[in-house]
Amino acid sequence: MDREELLKRYAAGERDFREVDLQGIFLGGTDLSGANLREADLRGANLIGASLVRTNLREADLSEASLQADLTEANLISANLMGANLTGAKLKDVSLRAANLSGAKLNAANLSFAMLNEADLRDADLSRAKLIECNLGRAKLMNALLTDADLQGSNLTNAILMGTNLEKANLTGAMLNGANATGANAMGADFSRANLSGANFTNAILKGANLRASSISWTTLRGADLTEAKLYRAKLCWSNLTGATLVDAVLIDANLNEINLRGANLTGAIMPNAGSYEK
Repeated sequence: MDREELLKRYAAGERDFREVDLQGIFLGGTDLSGANLREADLRGANLIGASLVRTNLREADLSEASLQADLTEANLISANLMGANLTGAKLKDVSLRAANLSGAKLNAANLSFAMLNEADLRDADLSRAKLIECNLGRAKLMNALLTDADLQGSNLTNAILMGTNLEKANLTGAMLNGANATGANAMGADFSRANLSGANFTNAILKGANLRASSISWTTLRGADLTEAKLYRAKLCWSNLTGATLVDAVLIDANLNEINLRGANLTGAIMPNAGSYEK
C-alpha cells in the first residue's frame, strides 16, 4: 500500500490496517492515531513528527525506522524496533513488553510509565531519557547507554545490566533487586532509597554514587569501586564486598551486620555508628 491510499482510507474512517506492507514509506507529520497496524511491515519507514497516539503497532516490524514521533499510549508489544531512531520520541505509557529495541536510539525520549519488561535493549542509547516509574523487569540492557537518564521509581527487578553505562543516572527509589549489573558503570549515579537487595554489582564502578538509605542486603559487590560513595544509613547486611574499594566512602549509621569486607580498602572511610562487620 502506498502513502496516498493509506491516508485516503484513514481519512474515510478506516482504522484496520493489520499486516499492511508499508516498507520504506514516508509518513512524516501524518496523523494515524488509533490505527491498527498490528504486524505491519514498516521497516525503514519515515515517521518523523507523526502522531501515533494509541496506535496498535503490536508485533510490527519497525527496524531501522525513523520514529521521532508521538507514540503516547501506543501498543508496541513484541514489536521489532531494532536499530530504530526514536530520539526525543514521546513514548509515555506505551506497551513495549518483549519488544526488540537492540541498538535503538532512544536518547532524550520520554518513556515514563512505559511497560518495557522483558524488552531487548542491548546496546540501545537511552542517554537523558525519561524512564520515571518505568517497568524494566527482566529487561536486557547489556552495554546500553543510560547516562543522565531519569529512572526514578523504575522497576529493574532481575534486569540484566552487565556493562551498562548508568553514569549520573537518577535511580532514586528504583527497584534493582536481583539485577545483574556486573561491570556496570554507575559513577555518580543516585541510588538513594533504592532497593538493590540480591543484586550482583561485581566489579561495578560506583565511585561517588549516592546510596543513602538504600537497601543493599545480600548484594554482591566483589571488587566494586565505591570510592567516595555515600552510604549513609544504607542497609548492607549480609552483603559481599570482598576486595571492594571504599576509599573515603561515607558509611555513617550504615547497617554492616554480617557484611564481608575481606580484602576491602577502607582507607579514609567514615564509619561512625556503623554496625559490626567481618574483615
